[in-house]
Amino acid sequence: MKKLFFYFLFIFFSLSNLAQTSTFYKKSDTLNVHRRNAIILSESIFAVGTVLAINQLWYKNYPRSGFHFTNDNNQWKQMDKVGHFMTSYYVGKVGMELLNWAGVSKKNQLIYGATFGFAGLTIMEILDGFSEEWGASSGDILANAAGTGLLIGQELLWDEQRIAVKYSFHQTGFAKQRPTTFGENFLQQAIKDYNGQTYWLSANIWSFNKESTFPKWLNLAIGYGAEGMLYGENSPSNLAPQAPYRQFYLSLDLDLTKVKTNSEFLKYIFSAVNFIKIPAPTFEINTKGRIKFHYLYF
Repeated sequence: MKKLFFYFLFIFFSLSNLAQTSTFYKKSDTLNVHRRNAIILSESIFAVGTVLAINQLWYKNYPRSGFHFTNDNNQWKQMDKVGHFMTSYYVGKVGMELLNWAGVSKKNQLIYGATFGFAGLTIMEILDGFSEEWGASSGDILANAAGTGLLIGQELLWDEQRIAVKYSFHQTGFAKQRPTTFGENFLQQAIKDYNGQTYWLSANIWSFNKESTFPKWLNLAIGYGAEGMLYGENSPSNLAPQAPYRQFYLSLDLDLTKVKTNSEFLKYIFSAVNFIKIPAPTFEINTKGRIKFHYLYF
């Protein structure tokens, strides 16, 4: 339920951000107070309403406790932490771009927009901390901070995002063994099955040397994944046919926002799906000591 919240939050603000590509929603060159106030009001209502709904629909079904931390840093080969990292990055990015659309100064974009992801996910950790079932996770909080740090750091260093966080997914056989945990269909599995997820840092090569003739849309990506996981922790009850292991990838990618087009509709689509890593030839090295080449890795 919480993971679905993270993705819905990201999608909601992504759609708000994508509206900027229409001719009606052009960026304001100076501070537009009406736009800024509308953004603040909309974000506040959505954030408060969502937290109240999650608290009512999810946490009320479990006993409460005093605030406490739990150590889940060894679970799922840290794939859940990387998910927090990505969510914090994108929710902050969209929050920053919305304020940019309203003509808010770059300083205030970074202070009040880019930190929105970290603030929202921290609230969820606080709710976890008062639940007897879970507890706040210091690892989650650090991952949230790292995602926000990547976003803000690039803006301070380069005034742009040269390195993007991306995501890819392929179905695995583990979901059939635990469909309640990993999902019963493709959409559920894409959100819940860590075995099929890969998270990437995708760097735009041209942006590091803008005088070159290198294609502006071509990226180099490094990825991280893990497989063989039926449960969060390694234990005798883990019935996977092989011990869980980590996977590291090197691949090519596309920055769809740098593909030239005069179509506002295509710009909308390209911006919407740019968080997805494009399938491409990929090298894999894993902690089983094997090196693989995938002609087309999803």
